Amino acid sequence: MNATAPAATDSAPTLVEGRGDVSAAVVDSLRTGRPPAHGPAALLKADPWGEDLQLALHLLYELHYRGFAGIDDDREWDPDLLRLRRALETRFLHALRTELHDAPRSAEEAFAPLLVEPVDLSGSVSRHLETEGELWQLREYAALRSLYHLKEADPHLWVVPRLTGRAKAGMVAVEYDEFGAGRAERIHARLFSALMADLGLDTSYGAHLDRAPAVLLATVNLMSLFGLHRALRGALVGHFACVEITSSPGSRRLAAAMRRCGAGPAAEHFYAEHVEADAVHEQVVRREVVGGLLAEEPELEPDVAFGCAATVLLEDRLSTHLLTAWAGGRSALRGGTALGSG
Repeated sequence: MNATAPAATDSAPTLVEGRGDVSAAVVDSLRTGRPPAHGPAALLKADPWGEDLQLALHLLYELHYRGFAGIDDDREWDPDLLRLRRALETRFLHALRTELHDAPRSAEEAFAPLLVEPVDLSGSVSRHLETEGELWQLREYAALRSLYHLKEADPHLWVVPRLTGRAKAGMVAVEYDEFGAGRAERIHARLFSALMADLGLDTSYGAHLDRAPAVLLATVNLMSLFGLHRALRGALVGHFACVEITSSPGSRRLAAAMRRCGAGPAAEHFYAEHVEADAVHEQVVRREVVGGLLAEEPELEPDVAFGCAATVLLEDRLSTHLLTAWAGGRSALRGGTALGSG
């Protein structure tokens, strides 16, 4: 591992340009301090899966994390922006629930397929990268995933005050590991920054936002949506459990991909670190976090199942996007142009 690799920067990212009427209104509002100005029909026309709505949501959510350079921190609680965020969230949630109308409603049914390694891995991004992926594809994958991994585990912390007993204790135990178990150099966001440095990528927080398509933004927005709403605490736990259950096998394949392509020791280390850690985390999350939550609030079981199903849905959509682009020899980044060297 490259111990001298730069950590993920603590500075606020630069605000990007909008991708449609709604996201442009958010950008203008943040820059001018005025309420977001968008036509009444803009929200109705915005595709809940599309670039405009997903970018607008992402920008509004980022106000709760590091914000943006030159934007007043007080805008985090601007009532006009919060009203708009609520409207966008309603559209997004409705689209998710519509897609998942026949999804499992029990935790056991939702998680059972994830506990067995599928025989057919043809739709697996990690399998593709392990066996035939090229270095440029690994770089694209890392650039896109950086929108989450440079704040890894942060969205999940929102749920901690909303849990009690076993669920709270288990969640904090897992998060403690995610944040380096008391060692700053072991924080997973910093390990991912070192991975990016090995791959010659800009390690700045939010640096690759403008290249991230809506299908990637949706996976990150889902965590913030669940995390910021107490009413969706069950869905956040379902999301978290889904990630931990599926992480270890995928990380093993990605570590092998980094090694095969000669990406560098820090690049390989990030995923190797997750193989063992997440195998342990899976057990804690299933038994203590999910089990503890449902022992205290059994009425949340459909929400836990929904959180898991929504995660699988969005990750499958992202996988299809990446594999389709790469199969055609094209960049999967927004704009369709491959990354330059760092």
